[in-house]
Parts: sequence; structure tokens; C-alpha cells
Amino acid sequence: MHLYDIPLIFALIGLVFYVVLGGADFGAGFWQLTAGKGPHAQSIRDHAHHAIAPVWEANHVWLIFVLVVVWTGYPTAFGSIASTLAVPLFIAGVGIIFRGTTYALRAGTAERKEQRVVDTAFSLSSILTPFALGTVVGAIAAQRVPVGNAAGDQFSSWFNWTGILVGVLAMATSAYLGAVFLCADAVRTGERELEREFRRRAFAAALIAGGIALAGLPVVRSEARPLFEGLVHGRGLAAVLVSVAAGVVTFLLLWRRRYEAARYASTVAVAAVVAGWAFAQSPVILPGLTIQEAAASHDVLVTLIVAVVAGAVILLPSLGLLFRLVLGGRLGEGEAPRVAPATREVLAASRTGLRARLAGVALLVALVFLTILDAGWAHAIGATSLLAAGALAFPVALPPDVFERER
Repeated sequence: MHLYDIPLIFALIGLVFYVVLGGADFGAGFWQLTAGKGPHAQSIRDHAHHAIAPVWEANHVWLIFVLVVVWTGYPTAFGSIASTLAVPLFIAGVGIIFRGTTYALRAGTAERKEQRVVDTAFSLSSILTPFALGTVVGAIAAQRVPVGNAAGDQFSSWFNWTGILVGVLAMATSAYLGAVFLCADAVRTGERELEREFRRRAFAAALIAGGIALAGLPVVRSEARPLFEGLVHGRGLAAVLVSVAAGVVTFLLLWRRRYEAARYASTVAVAAVVAGWAFAQSPVILPGLTIQEAAASHDVLVTLIVAVVAGAVILLPSLGLLFRLVLGGRLGEGEAPRVAPATREVLAASRTGLRARLAGVALLVALVFLTILDAGWAHAIGATSLLAAGALAFPVALPPDVFERER
């Protein structure tokens, strides 16, 4: 691994989080649209709406993160992608705006008819956005984005069989993730009838998404032969097999009603798909442009990596606490906010203080090996130390009683 690979790994990790967490939210919108009519359908829509209430906006942090990292770390590639694929990116942006607006407006609706109109607009935006973003991924994976400012065709670069396939697959995957997550939320709130409804939907969405993926293989082989070859050989094939295995495990967990475990298994399946795409396309990021050629200067990469790790120390504990409170059903209990311990109190605790000191040492080692030394092995050590610093600092940034409340 080289220094210029690290920001791309960060971007792929952010993409996984957005596909899983944001995709589950988009899937909730899909099930609102297909709920039907009547009181039971209204309960489905209400459950989907309330389930994503605490986290729907936070998940877009990952999309912003991916865009900023690629823009800063690989400016030539970002400019080429953003200019050639401006149309689907614009559609996705409009969908995100309409989705957020209609979600907020739902609380102000006075009648069921108004609520249905708002829910329909929200659901259509939840379908349009993942489809548009999927076509962007399809265009990049199929190598239809040439290097240069708007060098590719504004429509045929993404509106083709490969782009449409990935867009439809993104919609189906979102519906599947949404159903799995909503099953777990229904169990947590004690709504067994809704749990059964979304369990059936999860099975149906899993079969449809798997069928689309299998049916799309001839399309990928015909329209994006290099991608197909990368997915059926070497590390790409290994990632595909991991994704299939994780999908089967998720199906079995759903069958046994182990929904919390199914969340994590579905996350592994999605992460393996993203990894397979990266393995299949590496080291080329765009036609005729390798990752090394697209990367920014050494100083920019080092600054970007340090900024990402420093930001992760702040962001990840906050998001982790948010999701822990949501999944534990404790968000909004009305208890007084807990105050994080002062720095001296944190360092005074033996175990926490040791973690803080080790994180500081790892960060110092990372800065030395990434900025002073210029060898590949030094960058590898520096990157590993930087990741270790973030991992060690993560529990230090949390309030000390977070883990105790989990017991």
C-alpha cells in the first residue's frame, strides 16, 4: 500500500457507510411508497418515518466526506467525474434536497391527504436519489468517464445499460437494507405485526436484488469487460464470494429472526461489493489515469490523511453514541445530559490514560513517518500508526459511562 492509496481507502469506507446507512433510509422511503392504502398501510408509513427520524440527516455526512476526500486527494479524477456526470449528480442533489424538505414538512401536515402527498414526494425522492448515484458508480466502473473537463458525453456516459443496471441494483439494495433495518426497529418497539410485514418484504427484496445482480452479469460482460474480468479473477472474485456468503448468512438470520445480527451481515455483504469493485478496477481510476497519477501532491495527501484521522476522533464517537442511543431505545428519554470528564480526569484513569498516551505516541510516529521520511515502507508504517491513533483515541473521546450503560 502506498501513501496515494490511503485517501481512496478512506473514500471507499465512507461509501460503504453511506450505501448501508443512507441506503437503509432510502429503502424506508421506498416502502412508504409501496405501503398501499388503509390504516395498516398508514402504520407502515408511520413506522418507516419514525424509524429514521434520529439519523436520516446524519447519514449524508458520509456522502459529503466521500466527495471532499476525492476532491482533495484526486482533483483530476474528481473534476472529470463531476463535469462529465453533472446530470446524474444534479438529479441526486435535487432528490436529496426534496427528500429533506418533504421529511421536515410531514410534521406540519394537517390532513391525511396532505400527508400522503408529502409522503409520495419523499418516497419518489428516496427512489430517484439512489438510482442517480448508482448510474454514477456504473459510469465510473464501466470506464465511460474520460479524463478532462466534461470530456465525456453528458448523457450516454451514464444513461446506458451498465449505468441503468447499477442504478436499479442500488434501488433494490436500498429496499432490502431498509426492510432489514425496519424489522429490527419494529421488534425494538414491540410492533410484531410490522416486524412480520417487513420480514416478508426483506425476503422479497433479497430475491429481487439477487436476481437483478445475476441477470446483469451478461450486461457487465458485454458493456464493461475489464470490470467483469476483474470481478471473476483474483481479489475481485474473493470479494464477490464474501458478498454472496454474507448475503446467504443474512437470509438465514432473517429466517431465524436475528435482525440485529442481520444488520451487520448485510453490511459485510455491501462492503464486499465495494471492495470487489475497487479490486476489479485497481490501479486504474479513470481510463488512462491510474490512482498514482490522479493523486495530489505528497504534502496535500499527508495533510488530508491527518485531517481525516483528526476529524474521525471527533465524528465517530458522536455518531457511535447517536446510533447506540437510537438502537438501545434511549434517545429522548429526558434525562439530564451527561458531562464528559475533563482532560486531567481522563488521563488520571489508568486504562483510559494509557490509551490516550498510546494514541499520542502513535500520532507522533505517524507524523514522523509520513512527513519526514519518503520511502514506501515508511508511509505504510505511518499510515498504520495513524489508523492506530484513531482507534485508540476513539474510546477516550466517549463519556466514561457509555460502555457501562451497555452492560
